[in-house]
Amino acid sequence: MTTDPAPSTRATVSELLARIGAGDPGRIAELYADDCDWRFDWPEEEHGRPDTPWIRHRATRADAAAHFRELGAHHVPGEADTVVERVLVDGEDAVVLGVIRQTAAPTGRSYAARFALHLTVRDGVVVRHHVYEDSLAVARAFAPREE
Repeated sequence: MTTDPAPSTRATVSELLARIGAGDPGRIAELYADDCDWRFDWPEEEHGRPDTPWIRHRATRADAAAHFRELGAHHVPGEADTVVERVLVDGEDAVVLGVIRQTAAPTGRSYAARFALHLTVRDGVVVRHHVYEDSLAVARAFAPREE
């Protein structure tokens, strides 16, 4: 008889969301596998741009920490809010639905972006992190103003 992984998945995702909320990249990264399938649903040609360097595919636990450090460095501290509307769990998979509100540090423009985060958890760590978000809202907040 196999044990249902859903309770472990839900517990790991809950802990991950709490750590993301606390904002410590090292502690967040502890919940990722050494090798992790990390993808952003953005056009490939937009990955790793100087104004949004955190938006790119990742592959390791160290990459996860770097992602959250880069994300923090490009946003105004204290001007962020994430509302998690729903967490759906099916076995090893979880989908987190919500809205991110941030302010772009280089431009001072705030944005709200709806997101879906698909996570897969095995042995208590995240092995898949796929993000689907309103990339246009983010891109507009970071784009230089046209004169």
